Amino acid sequence: MRETSGCVARAIPLCYGRNVSVTEWNRELEHATPEGILAWAWERFRPDVMLTCSFQHDGVVLAHMLHAIAPEAPIVFINTGFHFPETLAYRDEIVRRLGLRLVELEPIMPRPEFAARYGLDLYARNPDLCCHINKVEPLKRYLPSVRAWVNGRRRDQASTRAAIPIVEELQQGALYKVNPLASWTSKDTFYYLERHGIPTHPLFEQGYTSIGCAPCTRPPLAGGDERSGRWAGQAKTECGLHTFLEPKAT
Repeated sequence: MRETSGCVARAIPLCYGRNVSVTEWNRELEHATPEGILAWAWERFRPDVMLTCSFQHDGVVLAHMLHAIAPEAPIVFINTGFHFPETLAYRDEIVRRLGLRLVELEPIMPRPEFAARYGLDLYARNPDLCCHINKVEPLKRYLPSVRAWVNGRRRDQASTRAAIPIVEELQQGALYKVNPLASWTSKDTFYYLERHGIPTHPLFEQGYTSIGCAPCTRPPLAGGDERSGRWAGQAKTECGLHTFLEPKAT
């Protein structure tokens, strides 16, 4: 079990005007606690910091940490219209318990228009387009107001995420993606929730380890990583939120 604390001593020097590169940020933040990384991000980029949270355990951990540092920071939830009812109920419980400032984004296309144009089974025929309409475009429209985008990706979740740094500078303007849990494991997040008395997602007890939209999510495949139950049987491994913007070369 990984211990965390409120100590941000290693992160603080980066907050006060040093003209350093993203490579230097990552070198200094690699061994900081998630709380320290969040404190650094808030000090450097406030108030233009947001956390995207689909109310999986990693996002809930970060929401709890960020709320303690900056309760005014928005917790952004993309309501695709396809979430499990359990996810929506869990979202409501966590928001109530923690007093989060929730910002809910909706698909760019009203549900009746989406159904008439594409059919509600678009996820089965063209999951990339379904994700683009219902997840990626709503976030794209919100990002111009943001300089630091905090998210809950971890390196051990899947091979596609194994090399993510703590901070990524993206090609869109002056936007940075911050990954405070990059070096954590699922056990670390579970122990954090347990230690702070925060309930787990109800589908966790049913064997789900990565939870997205209901039609495209099932428990992980035997021998697969924790995200192997997402779009199972298809070549798709990411919804597009973390791939539509390329990081700048370092």
